[in-house]
Amino acid sequence: MTGAQDPQQSSPISEVNGQAAPKPSRWRMSRRGFLIGAGVVAGGLALGYVYGVPWTRLQLAGVFEGAEGPPGSFPEDPSAWFEVLPDSRIRLYLMKVEMGQGVHTALAQIAAEELGIAWADLDVAQASTGRDMGDSLMTSGSSSVSGVFAPLLAAAATFRTMLTDQAAVLLGVSSDQVVVAERGFAVQGDAAQRVDFHTVATSKTAWEAPKDPAPVKPWQDFTVIGQSLPRVDIPAKVTGEAIYGMDVRLDGMKYGAVVRPPTIGATPTSFDISAAEAMDGVVTIVVDKDFAGVVADSRPAAYAAVAQIRGEWDEGQLWQQAELEAIVTVGEGDGIVIQNVGDAPRLLGETTTVMAEYRTPFAIHTPLEAQAALADVQPDRVRVWCSTQGQGFVRSQVASAIGVDEKIVEVIPTYLGGGYGRKAGWEVAIEAARLSKAAGAPVHVGWSRPDEMRHGYFRPLTHHKLSGRVDAEGNLLAIEHRQASGDVAFDFLPPFMSTVMGADFGAYRGATIRYDAPNKRTVAYRRDLPLRTGWWRGLGLLPNTFAVESFIDELAHAAGVDPLAFRLRNLGDEGDSGRYKQVLQAAAELGEWSKPAPSGRARGLAGQIDVGTPVAIVAEVSLDAATGKIRVHKIAAAMDCGLTINPDGAIAQVEGNIMWGVGSALIEEMTVKDGQVVPANFDKYPLLTMKEAPEVAVTLLEAGDGKPRGVGEPPIGPVAPAIANAFFALTGKRLRQLPMNPARVAAAVA
Repeated sequence: MTGAQDPQQSSPISEVNGQAAPKPSRWRMSRRGFLIGAGVVAGGLALGYVYGVPWTRLQLAGVFEGAEGPPGSFPEDPSAWFEVLPDSRIRLYLMKVEMGQGVHTALAQIAAEELGIAWADLDVAQASTGRDMGDSLMTSGSSSVSGVFAPLLAAAATFRTMLTDQAAVLLGVSSDQVVVAERGFAVQGDAAQRVDFHTVATSKTAWEAPKDPAPVKPWQDFTVIGQSLPRVDIPAKVTGEAIYGMDVRLDGMKYGAVVRPPTIGATPTSFDISAAEAMDGVVTIVVDKDFAGVVADSRPAAYAAVAQIRGEWDEGQLWQQAELEAIVTVGEGDGIVIQNVGDAPRLLGETTTVMAEYRTPFAIHTPLEAQAALADVQPDRVRVWCSTQGQGFVRSQVASAIGVDEKIVEVIPTYLGGGYGRKAGWEVAIEAARLSKAAGAPVHVGWSRPDEMRHGYFRPLTHHKLSGRVDAEGNLLAIEHRQASGDVAFDFLPPFMSTVMGADFGAYRGATIRYDAPNKRTVAYRRDLPLRTGWWRGLGLLPNTFAVESFIDELAHAAGVDPLAFRLRNLGDEGDSGRYKQVLQAAAELGEWSKPAPSGRARGLAGQIDVGTPVAIVAEVSLDAATGKIRVHKIAAAMDCGLTINPDGAIAQVEGNIMWGVGSALIEEMTVKDGQVVPANFDKYPLLTMKEAPEVAVTLLEAGDGKPRGVGEPPIGPVAPAIANAFFALTGKRLRQLPMNPARVAAAVA
């Protein structure tokens, strides 16, 4: 679609009356850690907040397995801020981006809870970097709600208190006599005495945060949080008004395309652009030592011209899949111990009950919307509209790439047509900026599907060796997990992190043993790959959970104990172990674990605790002997994400994770042949279809402590092992490599 967008508007996402409120001219930090905007704003008062925890928490590598929120340093700029609009609605600006996960709705519910206003009176807007706002961890890691929850509640309560106190002055009563009523305040018991929010906000110019923090409601009294309120992004998406990265348009804009290397790691030695220069619609061709791109009047013309550029390449080694798998293999002596309780090596050296190896493949993100960005590079101002999960990272990378001061670069996030970690990159924004600078005009770059699937970054290969020992009663005495993986997080972090940590915390997410074994050890082996690997939904959660939870099932079988009973026996009743127990029991009940499966079917069970959220899955499967295809008929899931902000949104996240998990378990596999990523489109990289989708039932539990935990990724981990364990229950054969496709099924049952 063509967006009817004002080039001067800070955000392409619709705001009230199509108008963007001006940003404060500066921020002043209060003693309570709040930021008050000075200067002209729409309603006379802007209040922001900062959040974060010391950067050293990231060095401890436990951040993604805890529930305390995202890592980062305290920024100078706010992470969100409130404004009063001229019509007395309240606007909440957010740095977190909406990519279909419902985060804007959940954060709006948190704000509305403390503001005390009607749901319709709260407006949510996507903030750009031009509003002097920061976000240290992007929109990622299942941390957006859990990390923002407490400071957003505090900010909303403080904002309401500041307005309440000023309303009391205007009404000539004490603050405890003032109540929120119809976009303003009224005197309790006398609705005729009222003043609207805008009048209050514009009645003074010098604001101070309260000396003491404004109290927030006890979570037991919440009335907005916990409700399945309608998503704030749905109307724009239903009507077609929503602007995605591919949709952004400016007057006079051109279209760009870039030459891609033919093989992994290939570097250019020369480019012949003569044929491309002569083509209709070509505006300019940009050639640098590592880059060649076309600016044209239309996207087809740009694509056609790029196809005519002849490059000479130093291709180096033409990698094969087997060579990469050999690299990503558990070794000896170079691993980093990331979990060590008791003395597992000694006990396992005496007697090992079970040993097994598992492998998982490369995987592609496959968002519906490919990479897209529009850049407008001017001498004194650079604007980039981008489908991105990390506008701050895009800003710094673009500034560096085109040699300008970061202060003049504004990155404006659009809606995302899927992210899953892939939109954490900045390649397309850099390409658009380089081409715009050369052309002297706004340039839009939208990757083709082959570009997206062959030239991005990928979920890395993994290899796992597990060994375990159980006694005759089914007690888990000792277990060791040795895991090898390519990088997941390190490519996006400062170089010192790899030196400090040794092992990539993203790669080993989900690798530690969550059961209460007296002796357990996990060792991570970092492996360098010639192709770029990185963030993928859940990071290492799916591969690691597949290995660990499949192996737990093997131990249960070796002990002669029911898989559910085995897991429950080896979990305590307190803390996360107790919560894990409860979701296992809930999933088992929902999935009819105690009842015989229908004829020709069997059930499997798996679970995991991730970012403080325990999830359990029961899968019911059958096998088509003629085709070797596994069919997943039903999935029952139980999740305890703590305080649930929006139950419908949480259930939708579980359902989405399950569908992706089933596809990853049965279908998805990227390979490398002759130095090339093999799948170039969906015809060679099929995804789960509606016809293949299982029936899904979800139940939500709550920890009962008033704290939300992550939702966006934890449910994906247990899906594959639940299917693999069901296959074993059905056939007596183990599948230890993903995907569980017909070829591997045939080999297992032969």
